[in-house]
Amino acid sequence: MSSIKGKGSEAERLVFGYLRREGAYFQRHYAKAPGSPDIALPGKRRAVFIDGDFWHGHDYESRVKPRLYSEWWREKILANMARDARQNQQLNEEGWRVLRVWESDILRKRTRQVTLDTVKAFLLGDQASSTGGS
Repeated sequence: MSSIKGKGSEAERLVFGYLRREGAYFQRHYAKAPGSPDIALPGKRRAVFIDGDFWHGHDYESRVKPRLYSEWWREKILANMARDARQNQQLNEEGWRVLRVWESDILRKRTRQVTLDTVKAFLLGDQASSTGGS
């Protein structure tokens, strides 16, 4: 588990590169906000998290839970999901808008552009708050 990287994933590199090419200014891994969002615009109070499917429980009941053979792992993933919800709530209470996207939506070519455009619009536009993935 120690070899799992929290920063510098391929999905992050794709999003960061896209936003730079689009001329968007952003902070990476902004530690001054709860949960250290992967992408943040502190002035606009916008936070984006790029969540790994397995570790953050994407399609937990159908995809993640059947792969977990010990109760310890089930509790670990459920605790991650609960922590994500707490971070969203804390950020919202502090006036932040939050967007969470799934790593697979960035890595999968057929959903990549829509997801990248969603992140860009969220950061630069005036969209309403969202806590779900794309």
